[in-house]
Amino acid sequence: MTQDQNTVIRNQFGNVAADYVTSIVHATGADLARIAEIARLCAPATALDLGAGGGHVTYAMAPHAGQVIATDLSEDMLHAVAAEAARRGLANIVTLTAEAGALPLADASCDMLACRFTLHHWRNPAAGLAEARRVLKPRAPAVFIDVIAPPEPAADTHLQAVELLRDPSHGRDFTVREWQAMLGAAGFAVTAITMSRLRMDFPTWTARMRTPDLHVAAIRALQGMAGDEVARHFALEPDGSFTIDVMLIEAR
Repeated sequence: MTQDQNTVIRNQFGNVAADYVTSIVHATGADLARIAEIARLCAPATALDLGAGGGHVTYAMAPHAGQVIATDLSEDMLHAVAAEAARRGLANIVTLTAEAGALPLADASCDMLACRFTLHHWRNPAAGLAEARRVLKPRAPAVFIDVIAPPEPAADTHLQAVELLRDPSHGRDFTVREWQAMLGAAGFAVTAITMSRLRMDFPTWTARMRTPDLHVAAIRALQGMAGDEVARHFALEPDGSFTIDVMLIEAR
């Protein structure tokens, strides 16, 4: 049976929505603090969380915005976001089921946009970034955060392989240069780039996505065969835990 990428994403994340709301990796980080600070400074009337997942970007922007629109392909994810928003007493959050490349929003209708750990799933990143540019007002701030592929081919291939084995909805982790080129083509001007490293606890990382045992074993096999340079880049640990590169791009 064949299915398009959007269906793969919905199927993959629908059953694990609650896990992403409570995930420590997704719920914490200096990047969320930076998003909250940008929102505080610009006080957007309407802010957009593009690919909301567990909603942590939404919760960060909400105290500083008139309204936050949380968009995602997965209705189950958005139900979880709405429930968590209600639990936190955040009444200015609305949810919208939509693909990044086809947003049912008017041109220049948003005063701020943030997109965190989602573009690597998109069926058409160029279309999604073009839509992000379309719905933003001129000179409005945008923040994009994602896992970054290393420039070395062997390390890049290793990352894409283990990501896909863990999560069949994975599309591609892009390099910094690829991100800069895509944003420029969409009409964004990059104003700042902040790099960081993020440790992934292997048992938690695979359990959160309900990765089948067969795929877990395949990931461990790939790690065991990794060359020294790849093992050093990802700081591979005996239990399979590893460290990845993450980029925060600020743009207008």
